[in-house]
Amino acid sequence: MTEIYVDADACPVKSEILRVATRHVTPVHMVSNSWMRLEESPLIHRVVVSDGFDAADDWIAEHIGTGDVAITSDIPLADRCLKQGASVMGPTGKPFTSDNIGPALATRDLMSHLRDIGEVRGVGPTFSKKDRSNFLQELEVTLQRLKRR
Repeated sequence: MTEIYVDADACPVKSEILRVATRHVTPVHMVSNSWMRLEESPLIHRVVVSDGFDAADDWIAEHIGTGDVAITSDIPLADRCLKQGASVMGPTGKPFTSDNIGPALATRDLMSHLRDIGEVRGVGPTFSKKDRSNFLQELEVTLQRLKRR
């Protein structure tokens, strides 16, 4: 059975995940470093990990498997989940695949270096309504595809 694993601390689409998961009767693991208020549902499993570096990422990577879905904007975590056989997408709906994870990791490392030396400031673009819509579409398509398997 497919399960959804969410890197929940900074996830802007938690309510959308729960809406789609409820429609598909799919369990959701909301993994975070602190307790968060979520709607009550037997499908929701709250996982609060220590505030250690990458504790949420480690928990997700240790529990996710083939046929599951990871939702994260953390590219190294996306890579770990792909290696476990999971489908992975960011909160904007962009899927991570074996074809695009390498360039995504390289770009992440380059941008981190440029920020460290002061060549780049700020963060990426703001989260938009279109991003939310794209996410809902991608999650729906992904869950339907996994159910057909």
